[in-house]
Amino acid sequence: MAITNIDRLIDELIAREGGFVDDPADRGGPTRWGITEAVARRQGFTGDMRFLPRGDAAAIYKDLYWTAPALDKVAKLAPYLAAELFDSGVNMGTGTAAGFLQRALNALNRNGRDYADLAIDRQIGRATLAALAAFLRMRGASGEDVLRKAIDALQGAHYVRLAETRPSQEAFLYGWLTNRIG
Repeated sequence: MAITNIDRLIDELIAREGGFVDDPADRGGPTRWGITEAVARRQGFTGDMRFLPRGDAAAIYKDLYWTAPALDKVAKLAPYLAAELFDSGVNMGTGTAAGFLQRALNALNRNGRDYADLAIDRQIGRATLAALAAFLRMRGASGEDVLRKAIDALQGAHYVRLAETRPSQEAFLYGWLTNRIG
C-alpha cells in the first residue's frame, strides 16, 4: 500500500513526538508535538508553547515540512521515500533532507550514465524530480528501497557526527538511531 496520506503521516509523527518538552540540552528549546517554539512563532503562534493546539502543529507540518519542500511531488513517484524525507526533514531540516536525496541520487547515477549529476542546492525542484524519476525507471521496484537506505545511512552518519562534535547532543543519539533510522 502506498503511503501518500500526509494526514496519517502527521498523526504518526505527532504520536512519536509527544506533548510538551523543554529539555535544556535540546537546542530546539521548548517544543510541543515536535514543533519548536521558533517555528511556531514564525507561523504566528503567540501563546505558551505548552498549549500549542494539535491542529496548529498538524498544519505547520503539512505546510512547512510536506508541501513547501515538494514532498507531495516526491510522493507521486516514491511514496515511501517521501515519508522518509518528511521524517528526516522534521528532525533535521527540510534542506538537509533534500540534500541527502540529491547526494544519494548523484552517488547512484552510475557516473552520469543514467542522468546528470544534480547541484546540491538542498531544494527539490524540477531537476531533482527528473533525476528521481530516471533513477526509478532504471532501477525498478527496488530503487525506492535503495534510496531510503541511502537516506538512512546519511542521516545516521549525521547523527553520529552531531554527537561527536557536540557532547550535549550525545544524550539524544540513542533515541535518534532508534526512532529515526529504518
